Amino acid sequence: MTGAVVPAIYQVSTYKQDGVGGLRGGYEYSRSANPTRTALEQCLAALEGGSRAFAFASGLAGQDTTIRALLKPGDHVVVPTDAYGGTYRLLNKVALPWGVEHTAVKISDVAAVRAAIRPGQTKIVWVETPTNPMLGIADIAALATVAHEGGAILAVDNTFATPYLQQPLALGADVVMHSTTKYCGGHSDVVGGAVVTAKTIAVPGFEDAEDRIAFHQNSMGAIAGPFDAWLVLRGLKTLGVRMDRSCDNAEKVVEFLLGHSAVTAVHYPGLPGHPGYHVAAKQMKRFGGMISFEVRGGEQQAVDVCGATELWTLGESLGGVESLIEHPARMTHASVRGTELEVTGDLVRLSTGIEDAKDLIDDLDRALTKSAL
Repeated sequence: MTGAVVPAIYQVSTYKQDGVGGLRGGYEYSRSANPTRTALEQCLAALEGGSRAFAFASGLAGQDTTIRALLKPGDHVVVPTDAYGGTYRLLNKVALPWGVEHTAVKISDVAAVRAAIRPGQTKIVWVETPTNPMLGIADIAALATVAHEGGAILAVDNTFATPYLQQPLALGADVVMHSTTKYCGGHSDVVGGAVVTAKTIAVPGFEDAEDRIAFHQNSMGAIAGPFDAWLVLRGLKTLGVRMDRSCDNAEKVVEFLLGHSAVTAVHYPGLPGHPGYHVAAKQMKRFGGMISFEVRGGEQQAVDVCGATELWTLGESLGGVESLIEHPARMTHASVRGTELEVTGDLVRLSTGIEDAKDLIDDLDRALTKSAL
């Protein structure tokens, strides 16, 4: 109508009706639906090759809604031993008291996942790939088969890979989740989440998963606001070029870290020696912009490295155009301290942005040298 090349921001809470129940375009109240959010949800569904997408106020809001929609007290979930701390906190501190149990397993071990499934009780096999923060890789197609044989659906957190690098639904997953705060938004200026459902879910009892998530999204109300939805839409327009530059930079940073005397281990799925390298090469377009590494001087040196960088910004989150550095044990994964998901203190996590690679490497080199003094 107007020729606008980007969707409008419908910053509105309610809509005029043409008589009682006479809705224009199906819109009555923005918790239920909003045109800007609809545009984002349609975009995300198309990018992931799904039936329908749902945009939330945060990634955890999307995960919580999925848990409430698809599970009930007495059900069981298989989760990674290397899961995002916030996800594990949600399962352990919110879902568990509600009556949903979980078992943490090494998600790259298909046999271990199969053994952890409780027939008749396990309803979701929950996967991150690559995992946060150890960059573990799960074989999505193999786990989809195992989950379905056990009567469970496969839910994949695709935040690290993004739909540009990996397509879980095409590999047999039933549900895909995102923190759109990260790469989808891409500019560290929005908090959001998304859940995308497969076009067909053949697991008995889950055929109506899309409708159940839609009902709970409206009933629970943790939806993405119009401006937040617009910001994620804006970010998705440059997802491909940002991911390519981030991957380019990550590969150069990894090469540098491998040759540094202060570094004892580098975790990156693009390394031929990584245990998930062949699976990642099969199911990912490239290996992503996330890196973690361990330092020789232990926890204090890891903390010192994080505090000594100048170009790498010390902060939580990831996936923005700027490069971030953090100490998982004291920051993003502090909530799993003392559990089976605890990460070691000598670990540093990097989110590689789109700056000049040489500048990023020089900054890390200075920080590592300074921390070793």
